[in-house]
Amino acid sequence: MRAPRPAPGTRWLVVLIGLALAQIAASAAAAQPVQVPNGYRMSEYRAPVPPSVPGATTVDTGKVRALVTEGNTVLIDVLPRPPRPAGLSEESVWVPKPRLSLPGAVWLPNVGFGALSDEMHRYFSSHLERLTTEMPAARLVFYCEPNCWMSWNAAKRAAEWGYERVYWYPQGTEGWLAAGHSLEAVEPAPSVK
Repeated sequence: MRAPRPAPGTRWLVVLIGLALAQIAASAAAAQPVQVPNGYRMSEYRAPVPPSVPGATTVDTGKVRALVTEGNTVLIDVLPRPPRPAGLSEESVWVPKPRLSLPGAVWLPNVGFGALSDEMHRYFSSHLERLTTEMPAARLVFYCEPNCWMSWNAAKRAAEWGYERVYWYPQGTEGWLAAGHSLEAVEPAPSVK
């Protein structure tokens, strides 16, 4: 005796239920907060970030705007600078896309990698020292773009170096722009000699 044949459309119902369950599972996994690592993020810098940075205060767009209005705040953009394309001859002119950032920001590109070269370590620490000497007790607000570990790493490093007024703005330039605020072109801070 043969098993009864399923009613028409039953297979599609099973497929739809399966897809719905898979989407629910994926949403639940995405809703789980990212755990704060013990060290620095060493790879895959464009990925969901934890809700906080040890030693730093997490802020949203409204708070960043308030900090800037109050003064004594340094906005530090740490988005990496795009590398010169491989295979481009030395004679070729290469003009990277301009970086648009929060007005008045200091751009310290490439300081958010998990491991810094000696040169990049000097670049980052020298600029932080200069900025806080020019503005004692400055609040340092680190950011780049959403889901970017570069700002997370940079804020953590500054806190570990003993800076006490460290803030982390995880929404970065996209959050600022989405709130209706303007961006302006910035140039990387000069190299340290």
